[in-house]
Amino acid sequence: MIIVNSRFITQDLRGVQRFAECISLELAKLRDDLRFVAPPGSVRPEVAKRLNIEIIGTHQGQRWEQWDLPNWLRTQGNPLLLSLCSTAPLLYANQIATHHDINYVRFPESYSWKFRTSYRCLIPLLLRRTRSLITVSEFSKAEISRFYRYPGDSITVVPNAVAEAFTLDGPVAAAGKPYLLAVSSPSYHKNFARMLAAFAALPPDLDVELRIVGDSHAVFGQSDLATLAARDRRVKLLGRIDDQALAQQYRHATAFVFPSLYEGFGIPPLEAQACGCPVISANTASMPEVLQDSALYFDPYEASSITQAMLTILRDPRLRETLKAKGLANTQRFSWKASAGKVSELLDTALAAAPKTAAKAA
Repeated sequence: MIIVNSRFITQDLRGVQRFAECISLELAKLRDDLRFVAPPGSVRPEVAKRLNIEIIGTHQGQRWEQWDLPNWLRTQGNPLLLSLCSTAPLLYANQIATHHDINYVRFPESYSWKFRTSYRCLIPLLLRRTRSLITVSEFSKAEISRFYRYPGDSITVVPNAVAEAFTLDGPVAAAGKPYLLAVSSPSYHKNFARMLAAFAALPPDLDVELRIVGDSHAVFGQSDLATLAARDRRVKLLGRIDDQALAQQYRHATAFVFPSLYEGFGIPPLEAQACGCPVISANTASMPEVLQDSALYFDPYEASSITQAMLTILRDPRLRETLKAKGLANTQRFSWKASAGKVSELLDTALAAAPKTAAKAA
């Protein structure tokens, strides 16, 4: 029996949690030897029901993951544990863990002191204990391997994909003013301040909006996005919206803008492409790996480069159609089913190489 750490079901659905949830749902279709366990307090009961999640322990958050979960595992004979978010029990070695990127190292100003200190302390300890590691891109694999001196041959790349809601087919909002779309949290490395400056530099007679989806979160560093946006009446802050509403925004946008300085993968550009929206993107970190030739790239450190990319995509309908077609083709390289299959193979390998007694690994 394999235990899946399902703490993600108690957390808001962001990139890391979406990866864990989608992989879990697909794994459940592939295998019958999984038990999903979580702390009390699910925020997505419909998913918990689909996974038949068992509630164990009494604590929540890190206390559950570091205390309740490993203690319960020992009562079960120290089975193999799969942790799909970026943290896992430190004192339990018979596990496969996941780490998405080292953003908290490269851009610490994007995160609260508590968050980045916790990760800088926990992750080295985790890597010394886990049997192998999952990450989401070759870029992240290289980053983790170099920074933590973790063996690259012990890291398996399992890419993200897009959820079912994000497709070209579906209701499209009534035609209105053209707009560029951006989706993210306002943390520093997302580079929204520079994107806003780039948008403000567009010719004043260009009748276009910039719509921003997302909100701040306690874990991220402070960013006064609302104040910056208020300087330009063409900027619209939409807040957090559900997947169906977001898909609508993607389908009707003139283009999607992704100015991030650092991403372990970057799901939003793929979501946009799956909805038939052309993408302009930063040329940094994992983005060239994920998007290849399906996006118009810019230098995210230069506002003038972002402005020029915006102008180009807004004024060139032929380019938009080309990128739309290339984007749809690009999304076919990724699927949650295929990614779950890679995880399943990794689990089989771990089971075949299991220690003679599970206690040795716990």
